[in-house]
Amino acid sequence: MPTRRRVLALGAVTAGAVVSIRPALAQTVGSVLNCQIPVPDPGRAGSYIDADGKVVPARTKGAFPPSTRPFKGEEVKRAMANGSTLPGVDSERSRAYVKYIRRLQRGQGGFTCFASLQMPRG
Repeated sequence: MPTRRRVLALGAVTAGAVVSIRPALAQTVGSVLNCQIPVPDPGRAGSYIDADGKVVPARTKGAFPPSTRPFKGEEVKRAMANGSTLPGVDSERSRAYVKYIRRLQRGQGGFTCFASLQMPRG
């Protein structure tokens, strides 16, 4: 059975840990919103994105050229949450890009950023 002194000491250590974790979480949330997702990932640069979010050869009829810049996590999160358009593209292209982003898998550029957007924030 732990002594009262030991219990108080553990409580003080735990409280200190909570205080030091909160700023780290705030920093993590900020970095998640500023992370970047290229469309398509660098391994397939120059490829187009079709309406279903699949990567297709360049100049495929009905497909969209690659994004001229990577999208920030904050932009992607907003577009996924409320259907708003990604900046700099029309709504049709934005929908295709968001579908592409939802299909990202481990090892592809932007996957870590996308995965971190999926984690609940508490």
